[in-house]
Amino acid sequence: MIITIANQKGGVGKTTTAINVSAALAQKNLRTLLVDLDPQGNSTMSFLDRRSIEGSMYDCLTDSSVALRSIVRETSLPNLKVAPAKISLAKLEAKLLGEIDGHYRLKDRLQEELGQYDAIIIDTPPTLGMITVNALVASTHILIPIQSSFFALEGTDDLLETIEKIKSRPNPNLQILGVVITLHDKRTILAKDIQRQIDEVFGVKLFKTTISKSIRLEESPAYHETIFTFAPRSSGAMEYYSLTEEILSRV
Repeated sequence: MIITIANQKGGVGKTTTAINVSAALAQKNLRTLLVDLDPQGNSTMSFLDRRSIEGSMYDCLTDSSVALRSIVRETSLPNLKVAPAKISLAKLEAKLLGEIDGHYRLKDRLQEELGQYDAIIIDTPPTLGMITVNALVASTHILIPIQSSFFALEGTDDLLETIEKIKSRPNPNLQILGVVITLHDKRTILAKDIQRQIDEVFGVKLFKTTISKSIRLEESPAYHETIFTFAPRSSGAMEYYSLTEEILSRV
């Protein structure tokens, strides 16, 4: 399975979800690769010292002589590897624009390595540009995090339209794995109202697990840890473990 985690809205927990779902899959003895396609590189920095990174996804996607396996790095977690990002990824859109195979670069690179991994998780930037399109073309599934806030569903139509366009031509097998509510404060009436609205829009695609607002989830990347090693008994750890169980049951 190749799962892209995407939403063009920023600050909805894409990277937190990518990091912790990847870690949970690895804990289940699935050989897991986390592909960081966000120029900010936050998924990368959660596991690696940025100063130690040489080759990155930018090199892999722009230079045919750079194989994916040559840039992949081990992490401290068994069964989990990272394909790192650097700020140079911000130049990828301009680099691939007009290229005949521009939308297929990531798919081609991943095809070479499919036998090496049981699960591939792709973290994307908060846009619907060439990088996110590459991820969707390469994936079997998309997971959509939506923050339980007043503007939660803003822009969702654009994302769903993009998914349909991808399904119509370059990747007819792409499926919406589900929608997960993140940064949820169950104590507020607003959050409950937003949850009800999201349920009305997505129905059975909405995961039963919601990810609550959590200081521990915010702190863990600063210590280069996942929630499972930083605060294994926290609500965040339990929720991401539960979400991963749901993901596996749907796949």
